[in-house]
Amino acid sequence: MDATPITTPRKSATFDDYTLSEIRRAAASGIYDIRGGGAKRKLPNFDDLLFLGASMSRYPLEGYREKCSTDVWLGTRFAEKPIHLKIPVTIAGMSFGSLSAQAKESLGRGASKMGTSTTTGDGGMTEEERGHSSILVYQLLPSRYGMNPDDLRRADAIEVVIGQGAKPGGGGMLLGQKISDRVAHMRTLPKGIDQRSACRHPDWTGPDDLEIKIQELREITDWQKPIYIKVGASRPYYDTALAVKSGADVVVLDGMQGGTAATQEVFIEHIGLPLLSAIRPAVQALQDLGMHRKVQLIVSGGIRTGADVAKALALGADAVAIGTGALAAIGDNDPALEEEYRKLGTTAGAYDDWHEGKCPAGINTQNPELSVRLDPELGGRRLANYLAVLTLEAQTIARACGKSHVHNLEPEDLVALTVEAAAMAQVPLAGTQWVPGLTGA
Repeated sequence: MDATPITTPRKSATFDDYTLSEIRRAAASGIYDIRGGGAKRKLPNFDDLLFLGASMSRYPLEGYREKCSTDVWLGTRFAEKPIHLKIPVTIAGMSFGSLSAQAKESLGRGASKMGTSTTTGDGGMTEEERGHSSILVYQLLPSRYGMNPDDLRRADAIEVVIGQGAKPGGGGMLLGQKISDRVAHMRTLPKGIDQRSACRHPDWTGPDDLEIKIQELREITDWQKPIYIKVGASRPYYDTALAVKSGADVVVLDGMQGGTAATQEVFIEHIGLPLLSAIRPAVQALQDLGMHRKVQLIVSGGIRTGADVAKALALGADAVAIGTGALAAIGDNDPALEEEYRKLGTTAGAYDDWHEGKCPAGINTQNPELSVRLDPELGGRRLANYLAVLTLEAQTIARACGKSHVHNLEPEDLVALTVEAAAMAQVPLAGTQWVPGLTGA
């Protein structure tokens, strides 16, 4: 008699292999997981949107003969010296401490070659970054690490960081293995001791206090430098409105796909909003206040391609900021280093233990034997190439939609492939006139 057929083993979709491994790790260690990078779960993103190129009802621009501009002015509301960028792509704040000095120099070189800005991050300004960044934004964070009024004056703009997309409501981390002599000196910290930044600023508690702080920063810089306010995407309508009320020249909105040097995994994966869902509420706040295009909006968090750039601009942003993409361009998680990533128990493309300071590419480390591997000149050229491609791709899309400036892209140029994306971006579902939540049931 034949044996009873055996049912094919089936694993749980809820308790998948990764979830079970995390339960075992937590049970063995008794501590939460810390890592760098951004959210790894699949989230609604710009791939769920498509552009409607020109055909009979629209007239495209000829790519070789008709100009499509890409420049952007930032800080035109109050600053006496607003920033003029040649491209609508900037480099997000990433600290020296998290990154090596060579990585910061690479970012400055690449951004300057393309006529755009880079940003200091926590921990202060390095001479490598200031010396190679034609336009440098100085971040003021709750930690006040590296805070120096003289460096504020040397910067081209100031960014007051309220929150970060990977961890809105949470402070930063820089673990002891990355607190080198130089980092310790810049941050006034003991060498080799874990640094955990505060989750809120110590000297103000709300938008009324922030308005006073911004006035103070304007006095320090003689009203010349634009003042940005950066928020993690959580309540984008109200946060944008309050940033405008506080006197910001520029609002920076960071979605949850944005990276971080190190924080709890539970923060990265379960707090905040995908960027796709956050842009339209922020733009609506600016429009309701009569400040759209007067207070500029920079968005960040998972920007990868020129199509992403163009879609963000079409939804109402003035510019985008990139972090993870910029690091990949200069060599982070490069498959050429696969053998070394395997020695660390991971693989190229998945390495996220940036807090350990063992980055084989010499980017997320303070180990001089590793950081010297990164050639800042080569890194700068690679970043410039990447920025050029992003810009050319966005231009190509704008021309196909009949636009003479990338800022002329608009929601009318977009449709969504999913109901969720249509609702978040407030554009029609492809093939219909239906915008979920706005046009009927």
